[in-house]
Amino acid sequence: MIHRGIATFTLDFGTCPRWLFERMVKLGRQVLAIVIEEFGPDEFIKRVGDPVWFQSLGTVLAFDWNASGLTTILTVALKEAIKNNEKNWGIFICGGKGKTSRKTPDEIFHWGEKLSLPAKNVNSLIYNSKMAAKVDSALVQDGFQLYHHSFFFSRAGTWAVVQQGMNVCNQTARRYHWHSELLNDLICEPHSGIASHLKVPALDLTSKMSTDNRNISLDLVNSSYNSLMKDMQILRKYSSKISQMIAMRHKESGINLTLLNLKNTEFHTHKVETENLLQSRYLEKILWQACDAKPKTFENLLALKGVGVKTIRALSLIAEVIYGAKPSYEDPARYSFAFGGKDGTPFPVDRVTYDRAIDFFRGIISRLNVPFSEKRSLFFGLERISNRLAH
Repeated sequence: MIHRGIATFTLDFGTCPRWLFERMVKLGRQVLAIVIEEFGPDEFIKRVGDPVWFQSLGTVLAFDWNASGLTTILTVALKEAIKNNEKNWGIFICGGKGKTSRKTPDEIFHWGEKLSLPAKNVNSLIYNSKMAAKVDSALVQDGFQLYHHSFFFSRAGTWAVVQQGMNVCNQTARRYHWHSELLNDLICEPHSGIASHLKVPALDLTSKMSTDNRNISLDLVNSSYNSLMKDMQILRKYSSKISQMIAMRHKESGINLTLLNLKNTEFHTHKVETENLLQSRYLEKILWQACDAKPKTFENLLALKGVGVKTIRALSLIAEVIYGAKPSYEDPARYSFAFGGKDGTPFPVDRVTYDRAIDFFRGIISRLNVPFSEKRSLFFGLERISNRLAH
């Protein structure tokens, strides 16, 4: 199975001070050396796929505990920390924020050549990187636009993805983690511990509850293009009523739109406004190409060039409205590092996971080659995390 978690943070503006970044690189290099020496490179990759561990690492290295910048700056700091030691340590970090994220396939290919990895293995890593981004943008339609994608892998082929999206409406960011251990399915519930303190209107086509919807969507593109367009015309005719229906779906799922600073009349549920989506002529072109390709599986459909949020959303609507296959409208978010309460409000704190991560870093800090005063400061940071969880 893939292990993935999501954390939601406030958006950061500004830059990281140079002194802080240099400190994160210095400490990060020591932490990595200890983890790899003690547990091996595959264990480090596994821990990167754990949102609690990743968040704890960022906090230990002195970044703001609940800020979106932790993801981007920590990734760059780790990338700098392993520089010139990649081959010795057996770990490799590709991608990053913005334009750098789009260089991920090239960076994976670069390391594949340097390591003389079989072409099949390199292509598999590149494919998984691309599909992780596609799944979290097109299948988990939660209103968060991906802007950060980083791919971690070991020489043995174990990999993890850390990517983050932003929601400009509520000024928050959400982070997505993947880990390749026991990978069974890229599409159907490939996550563990997905969550956030902020529930949002979402279409979750990775849910088992969306299985029928996915299957019918696949059947639609394997039927004739003319038949699919007839279904599309029906949706276009009733697009206004369909928009109202979707708003009701989210009311049924318990989403409080007022808390999100959105009005019912303004809310566009799946990143694209329904009525405009259904009128798109470019969408017709992509649907024709999908019908022509005749994909054997839903994963094959998603992997097609040009198939993304709009295509998947249109097929999902046809499957639901015309063929009665309702998808899941439950936000899959379950994990938050920053929020939770002993009384279970808004949801219980996962103290076991947090305590395990904190205890791990206590051991790491005790072995760092830094002055005692700095160790004391790091221990104090862990204590603050523990206190937040207790109150």
